[in-house]
Amino acid sequence: MRIERLSQDKIRIFLTFDDLSERGIQKEDMWQEVPKVHDLFTEMMDQAYSELGFDATGPLAVEVFALPAQGMVVIVTRGKYDHHQYGASGEEELPEEIYEMEVTLEQSDSIVYAFRDFEVLIEAAHVLIGNITSLGKLYSYNDKWYLYFDPKEFEEGALSGLVGVLAEFGDSSPVTEAVLEEYGKTVMAENAIELLCTHFKRQE
Repeated sequence: MRIERLSQDKIRIFLTFDDLSERGIQKEDMWQEVPKVHDLFTEMMDQAYSELGFDATGPLAVEVFALPAQGMVVIVTRGKYDHHQYGASGEEELPEEIYEMEVTLEQSDSIVYAFRDFEVLIEAAHVLIGNITSLGKLYSYNDKWYLYFDPKEFEEGALSGLVGVLAEFGDSSPVTEAVLEEYGKTVMAENAIELLCTHFKRQE
C-alpha cells in the first residue's frame, strides 16, 4: 500500500492485488459493503494520518479505480462539515470517527503510468525494449509524461512483466486514454517504447 498527498484535502492510495489478498479481500468485494472492506478503509485512513497527517474525519468522496494486472487506485477527497447540522455545541456532538463515504467505482481497461522526469521515462523504455515490448503511446499532460498500453496486446505473463517495470519507474494513473487524447498532447501515437529507445540514449 502506497499513499501520496495530491493536495491539502486529497490523497491517492495504491493497492496491489497482494495488498487485497493479504486481507482476504477479492477485487469484487470492493464493490460491496462488507466488513473487510471497511476495515481496509480504516487501515488506509490510519496510515494516511500517520504518514501524511491527513485527517479523515468529515464527509469523504472516495473514487476507486480498478486497473488491469495492477490493483486499485483509491482517490480520497475530504469535504467540510456543516457544523450547524450538529447543533450549537458543534464538534462535541460529532462522533469520533465518521466516514460519510460517497464511493465511485470504475474499472479501467487500459494501463497508464505517469512519469514526472523524462530521463526516468527513457530508462523505463530501455528496460522494456529488451524483452517485454516496443509498443505503447506517449502523451504529455499536466506537466507529466504518460505511457498508455492496451492490455489486450499482451499475454498474461508479459502483462505482469510490463506492469512490474512500469511500477518501478513511474506511477500508476487512473487517467483514461480519452482524457489524454482530448486534453493532453499526443507525442508518439504508436510504438512509443521503440521510438524512445531509438531517439534517446540511457544516461550512464
